Amino acid sequence: MKVLTTLASVAAIRVENAKLIEERLDRERLERELALASEIQQRFQPTAPPVVSGYELQGISFPCYEIGGDYYDFIEREDGRLVIALGDVSGKGTAAALLMSSLHAAVHAQSGSHDSLVGTISAVNRYLSDNIPANRFVTLFYAELDPESGTLAFLNAGHNPPLIVHSAGTVEQLASGGLPLGIKRDADYREGRTKMQPGDVLVIYSDGVTEACSPSGEEFGPTRLYEVVSRNIEASAAGIRDRIESSLTKFSQGTSAADDITLVIVKRQAEAKLSASSGD
Repeated sequence: MKVLTTLASVAAIRVENAKLIEERLDRERLERELALASEIQQRFQPTAPPVVSGYELQGISFPCYEIGGDYYDFIEREDGRLVIALGDVSGKGTAAALLMSSLHAAVHAQSGSHDSLVGTISAVNRYLSDNIPANRFVTLFYAELDPESGTLAFLNAGHNPPLIVHSAGTVEQLASGGLPLGIKRDADYREGRTKMQPGDVLVIYSDGVTEACSPSGEEFGPTRLYEVVSRNIEASAAGIRDRIESSLTKFSQGTSAADDITLVIVKRQAEAKLSASSGD
């Protein structure tokens, strides 16, 4: 009887050890997957914003988990225009990172290859529709800025409407566009157009910003975002970015983020500041 009891104990220990080994291997596989996804993600994020005369540019992204699904980009075109993009890829982990790399490749391949933004985004949409799983999609805000005139042509494919906070105190939402990318291959898109005047600030953001929650469950919302920018309209782009970050931190009071937080800020320098910079 003692022998049988001993054998049963040994067998139980072996089963438990096998389970522990399997769990450790699963953890190691997950860690390798996250490391790969993180490497892919970092490869496609700008190392620094470009220097554009008369403008200040800032971009930041904080994933809520180790790997996020947000993408932002600045592309300097040969014709002098600046492409500004911010997208939100569905999903997390390696799948989201790979989809982000596909989006990055498509945007870079099509930017400047068409006569209109509608042509550019329609081509990106067709590529994604043909190459990503049916249950995946991408929201994208894509804009082309003419630094000389301040004209901003844009197309919003299902993304949160960015804000232009004008130095005069008004706010403008940039909503013209169409469906998220990858849902319908022949989707129709429409271009919007506006103008950034000296002192104006463009804020492009992911839903992790406006959906950040307080301990009571209240969302930060676009109104608070506008108020932060409006109160700090005289600050630099970096200063506005810092004010938004600190406001989010104060509002959430340690509540864990449910989604990635990504911001792109473009400020057209005021005439007085631009003249002072030119005189230095």
